[in-house]
Amino acid sequence: MKLSQMAAEAAANYEYDIIMAKVNGKLTEISDREIQDEKVEFITVGDSIGNETYKRSVLLLMLNAIHKIDKEKKIKKVTVEFSLSKGLYCEIKGDFTITEEFLAEVKRVMLEDVKANIPIKKAGMKTSEAIKLFEEHGMSDKTRLFKYRISSYVNVYSIEDYSDYFYGYMASHTGILGVFDLFKYDKGFVLQLPIKESPKTVPEFAPQAKLFNVLEETSEWADMLGVDTVASLNEHIISGDINSLILVQEALQEQKIVDIVNKIKKRDGIKFIMIAGPSSSGKTTFSHRLSIQLRASGFKPHAIGVDNYFVEREQTPVDENGNYNFEDIHAIDIKLFNDHMTSLLKGERVELPEFNFVTGRKEYNGDYLQLGDEDILVIEGIHCLNDELSYSLPVESKFKIYISALTQLNVDEHNRVATTDGRLIRRMARDYRTRGASAKKTLSMWESVRKGEEKNIFPYQEEADAMFNSAMAYELCILKPIVEPLLFSITEDDPEYQEAKRLLKFLAYFLPCPADNVPINSIMREFIGGGCFRV
Repeated sequence: MKLSQMAAEAAANYEYDIIMAKVNGKLTEISDREIQDEKVEFITVGDSIGNETYKRSVLLLMLNAIHKIDKEKKIKKVTVEFSLSKGLYCEIKGDFTITEEFLAEVKRVMLEDVKANIPIKKAGMKTSEAIKLFEEHGMSDKTRLFKYRISSYVNVYSIEDYSDYFYGYMASHTGILGVFDLFKYDKGFVLQLPIKESPKTVPEFAPQAKLFNVLEETSEWADMLGVDTVASLNEHIISGDINSLILVQEALQEQKIVDIVNKIKKRDGIKFIMIAGPSSSGKTTFSHRLSIQLRASGFKPHAIGVDNYFVEREQTPVDENGNYNFEDIHAIDIKLFNDHMTSLLKGERVELPEFNFVTGRKEYNGDYLQLGDEDILVIEGIHCLNDELSYSLPVESKFKIYISALTQLNVDEHNRVATTDGRLIRRMARDYRTRGASAKKTLSMWESVRKGEEKNIFPYQEEADAMFNSAMAYELCILKPIVEPLLFSITEDDPEYQEAKRLLKFLAYFLPCPADNVPINSIMREFIGGGCFRV
């Protein structure tokens, strides 16, 4: 029986649309291939892999619709800039103005194509032929990147007469791609897409003005440095200009830290700098570098770790599996934290606790603190942007900073480097270096880490007084030699194999680069080692 026929017959047994399959444990698209005695497992749009496949496929659907509408060829290029509010922020280059009417027409054509259930055709061709094809379509980013592709063949996907490449699997037909929306935003638009937890509905578009401004600034930095795509980064390595790029990028980050300190100086009464961000954002190194700049501006910073205010172990909340949930805000002794911070704000002398993670108890070892006029506290923790943690402190006494690694590179004009991928690769390098943890272990925990971020960090990011982007344009070429061997250690029998394979395919486009010229105070040193800070 054909795989496509099996999928059609099995559809009624699934809550969500089938978009892919595993045949004998290997991922495959739904096609007319004959299935004999192989084991088949279907993947729906409610699965992580299925959701990513859905998003890529809707993007192809949208690009085809724009291609059909642009009969006068006024559009030079459609670029996917970055992720925003569960969607993709896109811009159009050329003699063209994006209007609500234009987006309504694009949506109408997309829905027509969904109704028509058009096949998404997959064609294998020589890489040299694909380069020629994309040159004809004006996709210069792809043609430059494909020069670094080791494989001599590539699979190109088409809807009608529009062809593209998306570095991943695609749906077989357009008929299941009807859940999306388009919103005009700033000088571009957002393609809003469903999340895997709710694949039948489009999440509400919530403008994130502060985050958007940081992402726009990051794009401007990338343009200024001449590293907006993977191909341009590779070209810096080939030309021998990578060391200059590293130093300029580091200087830009230091300048941003100085800007944040200047903001703090301009506001009277700030005593608490509250820093939060998702995993592997470089929070610890950032806190050290911020403290140095605070000292240079006349402050006397003191680090406070929220982890030292954990409740006693037996009082720690548990998750749905009965395991201790140290990421829950109630895992922190909020009352004690507020009592201590309020006393410090009043100028009183306070003995600070140190949490003993072996005994699960707070200990008091004579660490006293009293704040003078120049003293300021630098507090780092996942709940620091949530006012529930610091409910008793006056708003004017707090300065909140959100830090994340918001990757500025795109693979090409239609494929972004996911921020979560950048952080995951950072974490694999750090976990192996500091804990001897395998890539398999890091990958197995990542879904749980992301769930915690979605609940405890991302909802509060727009409340920050300042945002800091810790991503480096050059970082993946530095991390590649460290992470690739770790990923290759994952075998086909491991549940994490498909994710490891995806990341290896992604990293294959980057040329490696030695870390010799990465400064010892760089945020990258938190992940690759050799830094001057204790992290």
